[in-house]
Amino acid sequence: MRLSRSARMRLANLWPPFRGMGIRLKISGDGLHVTSTLKLRFWNRNIVGVQFGGALYAMVDPICMIVLLENLGSDYIVWDKASSIRFKRPGRTDVRADFSLTKEQVDAIRAQADAQDKVEPQFTVLIHDTAGTVVAEVDK
Repeated sequence: MRLSRSARMRLANLWPPFRGMGIRLKISGDGLHVTSTLKLRFWNRNIVGVQFGGALYAMVDPICMIVLLENLGSDYIVWDKASSIRFKRPGRTDVRADFSLTKEQVDAIRAQADAQDKVEPQFTVLIHDTAGTVVAEVDK
């Protein structure tokens, strides 16, 4: 039995690492856009009172993979192989990350995978504070 996209998102938001850190995911109806939010709480602050770097990374870790899984279909294996994070500023407020792909980008990845049997696209996800300032960049 295949769960609906909304049911899968509800389950993702109940996943203990996300729930424990206060991370929430919201996926668009077409599955091409995911927003991840992280509220600043006492349990996800570091020793100096700002967003814990591990929580910042965790909030974006699965986003690219989720979007590709949702849009490529079950004939494709999606695997997250590498990433890096660059912290730009302390996260002193709630934070948000948005990731979007276009249908054309998904089709190009699918075509490349069909032609080469393997493709390793790279994406950058920006994490913003409530003022819109970039607090971290994550390459996936």
